[in-house]
Amino acid sequence: MWKKIVGIGAVAALSIGLAACGNDKASSSKNETVGDSVKYKITGIDPGAGIMTATEKALKEYKLDDWELVTGSSAAMTAALKKAYDKKEPIIFTGWNPHWMFAKYDLKYLDDPKGVYGEAEEIHTIARKGLKEDHPNAYKVLSQFKWSEDDMGEVMLDIQEGSKPEDAAAKWVKDNPDKVEEWTTGVDKVKGEKIKLTYVAWDSEIASTNVMGKVLEDLGFKVTLTQVEAGPMWTAIADGSADASLAAWLPLTHKTYAEKFDGKYEDIGTSMTGVKIGLTVPKYMDIDSIEDLK
Repeated sequence: MWKKIVGIGAVAALSIGLAACGNDKASSSKNETVGDSVKYKITGIDPGAGIMTATEKALKEYKLDDWELVTGSSAAMTAALKKAYDKKEPIIFTGWNPHWMFAKYDLKYLDDPKGVYGEAEEIHTIARKGLKEDHPNAYKVLSQFKWSEDDMGEVMLDIQEGSKPEDAAAKWVKDNPDKVEEWTTGVDKVKGEKIKLTYVAWDSEIASTNVMGKVLEDLGFKVTLTQVEAGPMWTAIADGSADASLAAWLPLTHKTYAEKFDGKYEDIGTSMTGVKIGLTVPKYMDIDSIEDLK
């Protein structure tokens, strides 16, 4: 199996106090506001993520001066969600799909009438300059990589239920030969060419990067997977210390990095369309819009 290096952004435990509320609407009193019920805290992920920047902007745009955005990691966020959901307690968090939590829990995005979180996003594959010339077969596979939210969901759920990422990826590759054939059409096998993929520690990107790692390995590449935060991921592509990443969310989530490194990387394909980010709550909460947080 390919070499995997875990870098910046290791999972840390996050403990968030939530107000116990006593009924299925997560409200202990008719006079208690949504803010009171969650102590005016929004559970977030790593501070380098675009969704965090967008949420900070949302707090300003909607004049939510009393609210605090709590940083952590995606794993800590989902742990806080599970804790709240199991007790039917209120929680407001930064959500995105594709993600296994939307399959496991009944969730909803809060309406965003000001459009702070933008329209639907896309997941792009980006590569260092010169990859096409140095590794044309790897470049071709990466540029032809496209799959659906359901495809990704199978891998994410397997991992969430206890499978190692590389095992879940290998299972998906074995079970989906037609899809893999589409990605590898016109690609020749190689003997030991080294390829380094970098990605952020989101469940979606763990799934896609491990699947691509397995596909490239089966083609004869020696693959290294490096997990970092968003800034170092884009930096590695721009300075050539990594070959490619399947984890660029555009046009909003990674807008800052795309603009910062404009001209220093190549956007070689869109692997998924219609992805979404925004403030998210369990459906049992009696709230529908970010405006309601006032």
